[in-house]
Amino acid sequence: MPSLLDVRVGWYLARRQLKRASLWTTGLIVFVMTLTFLDLVVVTGLLVGIVAGITNLYRVQVTGDVLVSTPDTKNYIDHSQEIISFIKTLPQVQDLSARYVTGGTIEANYLTAVDPNEKPDETGASIVGVDPAAENTFSGLASDIGEGSYLAPGDYDEVLIGSELIDRYSFGKLPGLTPLTNVYPGTKILLTVNGQTREVTVKGIIVTTANSPLSEEVFMPAAELSELMGRTDYNVNEVAIRLKPGEDAAAFRDLLVRSGVSQYATVQTFEEGIPNGVAEITSTFAEIGNAISSVGLVVASITIFIVIFVNAVTRRKFIGILKGIGISAQAIEISYMFQSFFYAAIGSGIGLLIIYGFLVPYFSAHPIVLPISNAIIVAPVGETFLRIALLVVATVIAGFIPARMIVRKNTLDSILGRE
Repeated sequence: MPSLLDVRVGWYLARRQLKRASLWTTGLIVFVMTLTFLDLVVVTGLLVGIVAGITNLYRVQVTGDVLVSTPDTKNYIDHSQEIISFIKTLPQVQDLSARYVTGGTIEANYLTAVDPNEKPDETGASIVGVDPAAENTFSGLASDIGEGSYLAPGDYDEVLIGSELIDRYSFGKLPGLTPLTNVYPGTKILLTVNGQTREVTVKGIIVTTANSPLSEEVFMPAAELSELMGRTDYNVNEVAIRLKPGEDAAAFRDLLVRSGVSQYATVQTFEEGIPNGVAEITSTFAEIGNAISSVGLVVASITIFIVIFVNAVTRRKFIGILKGIGISAQAIEISYMFQSFFYAAIGSGIGLLIIYGFLVPYFSAHPIVLPISNAIIVAPVGETFLRIALLVVATVIAGFIPARMIVRKNTLDSILGRE
């Protein structure tokens, strides 16, 4: 066990060595440490950020911060209008959108079909009935209209259709999803809901820049969809609520539960309301990122090992002299461990400035647009400092091993340069 004197002497030797070290060599090592730190944080953060982009899009466009939805035992939310009126009175609420949601089918090119045995150009879809103004305020749906125009008050027999339901935008046929052909703004399609079929006009096409949940849905005025569903009681299927900045979603959910809303509906925060499997995907991506980042950690350790080993070998005679004048082996080993710690600490410090001073805020404001999502960089402070600790420990160990190998050689042999 090294003594306090060994630590103090080791610190002195480390400072002396660093002051006399080549500025270029020190800068290169610190640069490698910085890149390794960024690799540890950014790769995992970006992979997790891909999933975070999807879930954030789901929060912005679908669930809001709190979602009041149909309970498992019912087909709608009882006393919907009373619940909506109550929620609107609460000071925490910024916006809300009440929606009718049901399954249905849409069919195109039915007027040009000549063979009665030909398979119809149809597909299943989620049909959503909304108040156009409220929905646009809530989710900004109008800004996602890539072709045609958004729904206006008083529109009837007109719909918005998601791009994944149209062949020229879709990635291809998927189970239960066969994109329609030759569908443009102004095209007539057949909409079937609850056994009721109606001819409607495509007014706009929702074209999103990422894997948006809106891309597989059909939107139409709420009153019209409720009529097709045979719903005359004004009871909706979900109410998405966006809270004012700084409000706690869990606390607001609990408030609704205490107010009796949970007697008629399922009340969930955004995290509870996202689709099943998202948490598993996040965990999987994080593990993949950790596996990739571990390669960088190994490379950094090997780099430090080589640098310290070469440094110790070239200073072998000096090390032997230090031992000859009474400096303990532990003090010399500690000096090289301090040098390794310096490289890792400075590299990590620069990496922290880059991560939190530039990368995280920049990509939060300007997400990376990928086909699957608008990706951001997720870098929780706790996990980041854990990675710093891993980098420092690995680097210090990598510096200790070669130093010990050289220091343990015979003192006289080291002074005389003998093997």
